[in-house]
Amino acid sequence: MAAESYLSRGVSPTKDDVKRAVASQSAGVFPGAFCKLTEDIAGDPAFCLAVHADGAGTKSSAAYLMYKETGDVSWFASLAQDSLVMNTDDLACVGAIRGLKLSNTIGRNAHRVNGDCIAAIIRGYDDVIERLHKYGVDISMTGGETADVGDLVRTLIVDSTVVARIPRNEVISAAGIRPGNVIVGLSSSGKAVYEDKENSGISSNGLTAARHMLLQKKYADLYPESISETIPVDKVYCGQYSLSDSLPGSTLTVGEAILSPTRTYLPIVASVLSQYRSSIFGILHCTGGGQVKCRDFGRGLIYRKDHLFPFPPIFQAIYESGEIPLREMYQVFNCGHRMEFYCDESIADSIIKIAESYGVDAQIVGRVMANSDPNSNRVEILSGEQEFVY
Repeated sequence: MAAESYLSRGVSPTKDDVKRAVASQSAGVFPGAFCKLTEDIAGDPAFCLAVHADGAGTKSSAAYLMYKETGDVSWFASLAQDSLVMNTDDLACVGAIRGLKLSNTIGRNAHRVNGDCIAAIIRGYDDVIERLHKYGVDISMTGGETADVGDLVRTLIVDSTVVARIPRNEVISAAGIRPGNVIVGLSSSGKAVYEDKENSGISSNGLTAARHMLLQKKYADLYPESISETIPVDKVYCGQYSLSDSLPGSTLTVGEAILSPTRTYLPIVASVLSQYRSSIFGILHCTGGGQVKCRDFGRGLIYRKDHLFPFPPIFQAIYESGEIPLREMYQVFNCGHRMEFYCDESIADSIIKIAESYGVDAQIVGRVMANSDPNSNRVEILSGEQEFVY
């Protein structure tokens, strides 16, 4: 079943059509890994190469709204972290945590997004890289491109590409996930020791849905350039909140919560792998596809998630909007945790303690079982008295 409330706004939660389009491409040197890995660019048979591209998505439209409402260009700065982390934390899932090289690409409509806004984004990259350096993350900026593409872009797109070489004997492949593994989830909300303030947990997935389900119709009239004309009128900014309203249950305003920087788990992943790499069978980043993303990895598996985190306030507000059924929430959003370790239960407590030492809550959210069909996977999510099967 597709997430219709998401599809109606022009976004696919599962990207099945994209998967079909790339189905004939090579799976790389580690088929089944979370990220595609290829032959080493230097030709060293002991290494492989990861090249990963991603970005802040439609979160940039929310930053544009905040900028127009306040005149403050600093709202654009966090998009750099969103764009960066959506790459680095995917790469962390295959064990690529050192020697990361970053290039950024910004596409803007120069009539609406000026040089001061671009400068704020560039400073944002510098700031997040400097912060990660303090926690032992080896990443450097190699350059980038800013393109004026007003015929194609209404406001702004912020994308990044990250490259890393990985020793083959250090690769973590999700193809290794097996029955008997427990799933340790790392919370997406709260305040990590390397964060300045509360993180809503929204990350950079589902932002099209979040904006339109939370924000008031007035923003369509004030800033029509922030939306696509292909979205049905009754699906555009149909929420109850202004950007400056307090988000119930949170210290953040609704605008701050929507723009909350995507949390990186790199310091935690690096600490876990330094001690338990040989006991980790897979690491998954619950981004596009939310809590159902795991279905794409391994074969003949049942992913049973029966001890999920309670919804953080922003997800509770989205659900209470009445615009999206609970079943679809789990397909679109991370709903409370965004990084998963698949491991033996014997080391689960140790991983949890490492995460908590960085101020990030963690818990066993489920386990992996054998599926009667050896060629397919399914996900079972237990939510209160309801159970959803995907």
